[in-house]
This record gives sequence, C-alpha cells and structure tokens, in this order.
Amino acid sequence: MTLPPQQPTFHQLFTTDHDAVRAELLAGLTAPVAHTAPKFLYDALGSRLFEAITELPEYYPTRTEAAIFASQGAAMATQVPAGSTLVDLGAGNCHKAASLFGRLAPRRYVAVDISVDFLRGALDCLQRQFPAMEMVGVGLDFSAGLALPPEAVPADSPRVLFYPGSSIGNFTPAQALAFLRSVRDACGQVAGSGLLIGVDLVKGVAELEAAYDDELGVTAAFNLNLLLHINRTLGTDFAVREWQHVALFNAAESRIEMHLQARHTLCVRWPGGQRVFTGGERIHTENSHKWRLPHFQALLAEAGFVDSQAWTDPGQRFAVCWARAL
Repeated sequence: MTLPPQQPTFHQLFTTDHDAVRAELLAGLTAPVAHTAPKFLYDALGSRLFEAITELPEYYPTRTEAAIFASQGAAMATQVPAGSTLVDLGAGNCHKAASLFGRLAPRRYVAVDISVDFLRGALDCLQRQFPAMEMVGVGLDFSAGLALPPEAVPADSPRVLFYPGSSIGNFTPAQALAFLRSVRDACGQVAGSGLLIGVDLVKGVAELEAAYDDELGVTAAFNLNLLLHINRTLGTDFAVREWQHVALFNAAESRIEMHLQARHTLCVRWPGGQRVFTGGERIHTENSHKWRLPHFQALLAEAGFVDSQAWTDPGQRFAVCWARAL
C-alpha cells in the first residue's frame, strides 16, 4: 500500500509590533551617531536586491561557502549525525540546506524565518522532492530569542543548528557570544547535537571593500533602499539622491561598515520631529565582522561548544565550522 505523502507543518510565532518598530527606528535616527539595525535593509525590494548581490563577481562569500560545502560535504557528513533534526536559521528560500540533504541525511528539516508565509512555497516544493522527510516551518525572529516550539524539534533526535552565510558577522562580538549561547541551549541534550556555521575570515582590505561596494552599484541600491523603507514606516521625507553609499573596513574592530552619508547639509522631517544632518554626516546601517579562525573557535568554546572543526577554501577566505554541543 502506498502511503500518502507527508505535508509540511507550520508555526507562526512572530507578530510585528509596529509601534516597537517605529520606536526602534526613531531611537536610532535621533541618536548622537545615527544608526539603524541591519534587519531594516530587508524589505521586499531589499531582499531581492540582496539576492542580486550574491550573484556579483565582487561578492565572494556566497559562492565560496557553496564551494566548501560541495568539496567538503563528505567530510562534514562524518561529523554531523545522520537522522538528525536540521534547524535552518534564517532559511530564506531553503536552497543552502536542501543542497546538503543528500550528504547530511536529516530525518526532519525545520526552516526558521521571520514569516512562515515566505517559507510555504519553498517547503511545499522541497516536500515533493523529499517525500519521506518531515518538514516544519517556524515563523520566528530568532535574533530576539531562540525558543523553538517543542513539537517542531523532537527531544529524542540530535539537533543540527545550521547558520550559513556568515550572518554571525552582523553581531558585535559580545552579541555573537550571547547568540551562540542561545544556539547552544537550543541544541538540547541529545548526544551528537551541534552547530554548523559559515564564517567570513579576515582578508585584504581591497577585496573586502569591493564586496560591499560593487562597480554596478547594486550594494549601493540595497543600502539606499533603506531610506525608502524608513519613509514608508515613519513618514520621513528622506530623498535618496541626497545620500550616498559608503562601505569601509574598520581594522580596529575587524569589520566592514556600511553607512549612508549626507551629500550636503539637509533636514529630514517626520510627523512630530526632524533632524538636521550636516554634509558628510552618516547613518550607520550595517556591520559585517570578519574573523580569524582561532578567535572564532575560541568564541565557540566560550559559548559552550566543544571539539570544533573547520573547513576552508584553498585561499582561506571563508570557513564552515562544526562544533558539538555535548
């Protein structure tokens, strides 16, 4: 008898608090050094622009990480437990995790993103390709806490937390440590559980800055689109043409910084307030920390992980790390 195909299940745990979003944006815009959180770069258009960025010749992280998975996947599979629950943090279109199903052989795939609506199409398609695998979509803002629903992650299965793309770079080192500790807790108590994570490594300044300031100006459009997002959210009157994209490597902090810089002195208004920006004044929009591999492995140990291993590309520009929770 042919069993009916499985269907993905979904849990929406996140709801947008619009008042809190507006308050967070206003607090950043009115701070002595204006800033916004990187998450505000990813409205609908920003998300599409980022997808385009990953195709640019200057943007090495996506293709370098993919090459490591392709060349080292068999070695990873000897360390990552088969039959696990693979928890994909910031799953997006699920392509990165799906490319590893054949090697890692998970029993269950849990795709975590801020909205399950975004995940539905991807999981429905994946379920048809892998009909025997259990699949779950979880709508969760895990940057604010990683409390996974118990029904999504069986207690008797090893958990493999998957965080590719070097998104860990958006956190300060202190924030990264706190996040990694929450991931360690989410791994549970089953032997073999752990974290598989992509990490961008320190390299030449010219290569780093080009990756965030490409010749076509796609990254500039991605950054400038933030102003349109803020206009819609707060009712501000930012004029995109009055701002320019700036990307630079801060060697002291070992991070790429993205800023929006006022081309001249201007006043930005919103209902109930305004701010004058002098010419050359900046809004700090994103950090992307770059790591030296021993330092990152020490951070994993401080967060409670053990026996970390790393695979890199031949030029040691990027690393994929596996670290056990127990």
